[in-house]
Amino acid sequence: MEFKENVVILTGASTGIGEALAHQLAEQGAWLVLAARNAQKLETVAAECRARGGRALVVATDVTDEEECRELVERAVAEYGRVDTLINNAGLSMWMKLEDVEDLSTIEYLMRVNFFGSMYCTYYALPHLKQTKGRVVAIASVAARTGIPTRTGYSASKHAMVGFFESLRIEVEDDGISVTIAYPDFVASGMHTRSLGADGQPLGHNPLQVDKIMTSEECARRILAGTAARQRQIVMSNRSRFGQWLKLIAPGKVDQIAKRAIERGR
Repeated sequence: MEFKENVVILTGASTGIGEALAHQLAEQGAWLVLAARNAQKLETVAAECRARGGRALVVATDVTDEEECRELVERAVAEYGRVDTLINNAGLSMWMKLEDVEDLSTIEYLMRVNFFGSMYCTYYALPHLKQTKGRVVAIASVAARTGIPTRTGYSASKHAMVGFFESLRIEVEDDGISVTIAYPDFVASGMHTRSLGADGQPLGHNPLQVDKIMTSEECARRILAGTAARQRQIVMSNRSRFGQWLKLIAPGKVDQIAKRAIERGR
């Protein structure tokens, strides 16, 4: 029960990995602040969290809006008096080659959600996390460790996240704050249905073989175990573990593995 009465701000909490994290934290008795754009979905998640033994505050938040991120942290402190853990989970993906992008603002939006959204929330939570010697978690991606075809903008945003949080880890070490970076591989989270296509709109379908990839529940379990232990990183798949070493001696092979994974959808 590492997270019993632990005040956790969780972005992207309305579905997928975020919803699974919320449920599992609630079962440990966490005091949750659930953030996403869809308030109705958040209320449904919050009700389930309360039924599982946690407390839950809903704060509808668009993480691309700096002011809303500031208000999210302020609402958390007003409700619970402190912040113990910040989980930067809100994210958006893509499924298109760069040459097929119809409007480059689509790539800019990915950066605002994945990188700036995490940066905004972390910036405003940091003074409170110093007081509690708390935890910061960044949900990155295997795409932050290597290039992935059809993911140029997404991969760039996740690489930016990793650079930011690895630097932050060094800055806050003496304050007792831990920074954990998680690297999920393909996850059956519904995220890929919302991935942006060439026209900048959600795909509306999942191109992956959902029955052959990790579930949101298993992904959440691994993230929370690593967060509880204040691990530096959580690498989710054997493919990613193997790839980080193979890239040192045969980077072209890693490119082939990435290309094949996209083609197979698993």
